[in-house]
Amino acid sequence: MDELLARAWRLAGPLQGWLAWLLHSTFNVGVTGVVRADDGRLLLLKHRLWPPEQQWGFPGGFAKRGEQFTETVVREVREETGLTVRVGPLLEVRVGDRYRAEVYYEAVLVGGLDRLALQQSEILEARLFDLDALPAAMPPLHREFAARGATP
Repeated sequence: MDELLARAWRLAGPLQGWLAWLLHSTFNVGVTGVVRADDGRLLLLKHRLWPPEQQWGFPGGFAKRGEQFTETVVREVREETGLTVRVGPLLEVRVGDRYRAEVYYEAVLVGGLDRLALQQSEILEARLFDLDALPAAMPPLHREFAARGATP
């Protein structure tokens, strides 16, 4: 039986990708940048579309088809804030909701908040926060990522 399945798979040729897509779950990929300024403060956004008790969090959004995840971080920060970041190391990849994978990267703010221009449809406010002064309305996972990169 295994050999029969292997033969059928090889015969599928260019249809393999379509068959794999049909037979497996399809995921959206959310990509988040844990953005720090040179002085260690964290860039947090007050997200309009998030629940009020957890509106403050890091910038991020869904990856576009064919986009490198590091490019997603740069694009999302620019779209949401008008700011520029340099993407650092991958922090974590995890399965999120039913059909969502989540990817987290460290990132460094380049040039400060001088060019701050909020995407009004999604972002209410953007500020730099010290680690010991994070807003209460922040998802626990984002709080955890904030603490991970703190230097002792």
